Amino acid sequence: MSSPRVVAVLAALRDPKRWWRWGLEALILVAIIVAVTVWQNSGLPEGAPPPLAGVRNDGVATNLAEKVGAGRTATLVVFWATWCPVCKAEEGNIVAVSKDWQVLSVAMQSGDATAVTKHLSERKIDLRAIVDEDGAVAADWHVRGVPAHFIIDPAGNVRFRVVGYATTLGLYARLWWAQRFPL
Repeated sequence: MSSPRVVAVLAALRDPKRWWRWGLEALILVAIIVAVTVWQNSGLPEGAPPPLAGVRNDGVATNLAEKVGAGRTATLVVFWATWCPVCKAEEGNIVAVSKDWQVLSVAMQSGDATAVTKHLSERKIDLRAIVDEDGAVAADWHVRGVPAHFIIDPAGNVRFRVVGYATTLGLYARLWWAQRFPL
């Protein structure tokens, strides 16, 4: 014998009006997610990226131009901050990607080189980061929130932009695509 609760659930599942409502709610949720994503990516660089140069936390000057170009591999440019909880949640993803792909890391408004080095060492992160103490580099790239990820193909074009948490698999897939099919 079925319990009254099971019977009620089964009856609800047979109601077409309920399915239409659930479908409409799902559609509204997807529309909100798409709208937020479009808003987050508005104004971010497309095509040729802005110049990106700076001094890393280890004192070495670096720039994007020397990392991209004919015969090079796709590159992940990631803007992050020491004070960002989402950035901390995805640190492992960025480190994993850096073992197989070029990663240019930018520590935005996170203090001086000493503060960035301390953060990386405390978190046991084996990466170097351009120190963007005043946010000028991020402003050039129109980055308004972190983390912000840019996949640059070997030809030097921005192929993908992701604002917010990015999975390791998602970053690998985008880098692979950009490497195999440059513009």
